[in-house]
Amino acid sequence: MSMQPALILASASPRRRELLAQLGVVFTVVTAEVTEHEDPASEPKSMVAHNAALKADWVAARHPDALVLGADTTVFIEGTVLNKPADGVEARAMLRRLSGRTHTVFTGLAVRRLRDGLRLEAGEASEVTFKEFGEETIEAYLAKVNTLDKAGGYGIQDNPELIVAGYRGSLSNIVGLPLETTKQILTKCGLLR
Repeated sequence: MSMQPALILASASPRRRELLAQLGVVFTVVTAEVTEHEDPASEPKSMVAHNAALKADWVAARHPDALVLGADTTVFIEGTVLNKPADGVEARAMLRRLSGRTHTVFTGLAVRRLRDGLRLEAGEASEVTFKEFGEETIEAYLAKVNTLDKAGGYGIQDNPELIVAGYRGSLSNIVGLPLETTKQILTKCGLLR
C-alpha cells in the first residue's frame, strides 16, 4: 500500500510549486482537469475564489484522505480581468494596457479534505505599478520571458527591471501563491507550526 502525501497542490504552476516548497512542507502535485471561469468581465475576487475551489474540489474528490490546496491568480485593471494571454498579440496588448498604470493582483485559495469535510477559503490582493514603456521594451520583455502562462502577460519575478516600478502587498501573491496566507491556512490545518 502506498502512502498518500499529507498535502496535494492542485496546480500545474511551477511558480506555485517553488513557493510552496519554501514553506518546508512535503507535498505532491496533481493538476485538476477543470475548465476555469475566465470571463474578462468577472468580479476578480469571486472568479479566483471560484477557480481555486474548482481545482481543490476536483482533486479532493480523487484523493479524499489528502489535504488539497487549490489556488488561482488573476490581474485586474480598470474593471477588466486579464488572465493568461492566448498568444503573443494578446500578451503585447496586455503589457501596453498595464504600462504606466497600477493594477491589482488577486489570488484565491481553497483547502479541502473530504475525509473530515474540511473546507477553508482565503484570498489576497496586492498592487503593482508598471513603468511607462513603449514597444521596444515590450519586445525586449517578450524575448526574455514566456508570458503565455502568466496572468496579465507578465511575471514580476522575471526581469522586473524592464517593466515594474513598484508594488504594495505580498510579493509571493503577485508571483502566484501568497505565502503568508498559505502558511496561516496550513498551520490551522495542523501541517505547520
